[in-house]
Amino acid sequence: MTAPHRSGCPINLTLEVFGDKWSLLIIRDMMFGARRHFRVLRTLSEEGSSSIILADRLGRLVADGFLTKTDDRSHKQKSIYSLTEATIQLLPVFAAIGSWGRAHLPVSEELAIRAELLETGGPQMWARFMDELRSEHLGAPRHATGTTPVREELQAAYQAMVARNRGTPAEPAPR
Repeated sequence: MTAPHRSGCPINLTLEVFGDKWSLLIIRDMMFGARRHFRVLRTLSEEGSSSIILADRLGRLVADGFLTKTDDRSHKQKSIYSLTEATIQLLPVFAAIGSWGRAHLPVSEELAIRAELLETGGPQMWARFMDELRSEHLGAPRHATGTTPVREELQAAYQAMVARNRGTPAEPAPR
């Protein structure tokens, strides 16, 4: 951790790390959107953080050990951000936040479909997704091979909802 803490309360400590809006949205975009480069995180986020805020939050998350940053071998000026194990373990928290938001806030149908699927998929789906994230971000072997990746399931449901709401046929999820 980079600063002294107000107390040793686990809720307080968690909020000191993730209590600002942008940190959780960055992690959300990395988990659910497979976004790992600064430019992609900046340009594809629905909420549109500034470059200064994004750089600050990425730096804090790396300094606190919740993300890692490595050089991108394909481009000298790019870095790849990865989730750490501790951050991957936030997935059930994201599922709970999404479930609560669907129940109590005026969410859009299109953006809520992923939360609905995570809620109905429950711990079994979360475990599969965390396994996939460990493979993608930590290089761990994937255990649930032979199944459609969870991110693809969530994206396909989102695309189907968008298409339904626009009255057009859904496009298949990219592989």
